[in-house]
Amino acid sequence: MHTPGNINKQIVNLAIPNIISNFSIPLLGAVDTALMGRLASEHYLGAVGIGGIIFSFIYWGFGFLRMATTGLTAQAFGENDIPECGRLLLRAICIGITSSLFLLGLQRQLADISFHLIDTSPEVENLARTYFYIRISAAPATLCLHAFHGVFLGLQNAHYPMLLTIVVNLVNIVLNLIFVQTLGMKVEGVALATVIAQYVGLILAILLFFGRYRSILTTWNLRDVLMFSKLKRFLSISSDIFIRTCCLTFSHAVFMAKSAALSDTFLAINTILLQFVNILSYAIDGFAFAAESLVGKYKGAQDMQNLKRTTRQIFLWAFLFGGVIMLIFVVVGEQLLHLFTNQMHLIEGAKPYLIWIIVAPVINVAAYIWDGIFLGATASKALRNSVFISTVLFLGSIYLLIPFGNHGLWGALTLLLVARGISLTVLAPKYLFKSDCSR
Repeated sequence: MHTPGNINKQIVNLAIPNIISNFSIPLLGAVDTALMGRLASEHYLGAVGIGGIIFSFIYWGFGFLRMATTGLTAQAFGENDIPECGRLLLRAICIGITSSLFLLGLQRQLADISFHLIDTSPEVENLARTYFYIRISAAPATLCLHAFHGVFLGLQNAHYPMLLTIVVNLVNIVLNLIFVQTLGMKVEGVALATVIAQYVGLILAILLFFGRYRSILTTWNLRDVLMFSKLKRFLSISSDIFIRTCCLTFSHAVFMAKSAALSDTFLAINTILLQFVNILSYAIDGFAFAAESLVGKYKGAQDMQNLKRTTRQIFLWAFLFGGVIMLIFVVVGEQLLHLFTNQMHLIEGAKPYLIWIIVAPVINVAAYIWDGIFLGATASKALRNSVFISTVLFLGSIYLLIPFGNHGLWGALTLLLVARGISLTVLAPKYLFKSDCSR
């Protein structure tokens, strides 16, 4: 039996690498925003914001390749079924490659649908299309990286995902600076840097896996990988997570579309403010990823006592960490705006909405952490239903609150997070803390 001290040690050992790696993700977004925010026109900033939300919708939609793989691998690890961990990686890679070919084949249709749904100016749309058609070529690398991240986390190894994320984002940032500042490229430079960095990350992931886990694949065969019952369970959980993620990314897409409908200036302002939300979410997700790994392990081992203890301790850590971030936003929130743009009308325009950023660290924690816990337990149907209900509430509230302008948009987005946290708290006793909590 693990004592609270041992649980905390495991949480810290998993959370710290995840926090470090996750912080490099919004750093990349911040660099993109800062580079575009210093160009002559705000259209470049809006184009990267719109392009980013489109790829969030696409790639987060396939986030099940990491999430389902993490939970299932952690459970196999808890059961001491190490060969199944390797088979899970191969299943996820097969699905990832197939899905990426689908995305590449339908890229023009995806672009047309995306820009039909997002109401923005012709100038921003033309620039965002340029960004889209370049970045979509990274699909195979991006989806396969999801699979590798999932297996590494399921094997209780947070250091490899940290290394991968840092390397990918450092390569991306360096190439951004070279392409935009040195070579004079604009949105096409930001997109090309992302594509190259993703393939560098995939090569590194393959090298890391075979360097340490080569033996996991020694007993695999195609029949085991494609075993119907195992594949069916993987796809069932993945479909629930896919629906959950589509709901969330659709909500953020609606938020950005409504921002663009207000004006290009509000689109640029909200693109900047969302960088603060990204910093928060990626920081707290360090603990959510730790929850996926540990809850999955204890669920696989049928150790409900330590599963409950892990849940309590992770919430404690996450709320403390969220409080620190909230304090940082209170003290230096206005100063941080200058990191993202030197256009004073955008900085002044963003200040009235910082209050939504300041309260976010406390409000959003429950939704983020419950996500990780439910994913680790592969309680996917409950997670799907919670997000679906929350999304319906968000869509209703955004139309009720839109008369209040940009404050109304941020109020609706905040309500989305509140609804997720409350609904998952209500569902947790039924779906998590018993031996049959996988569904």
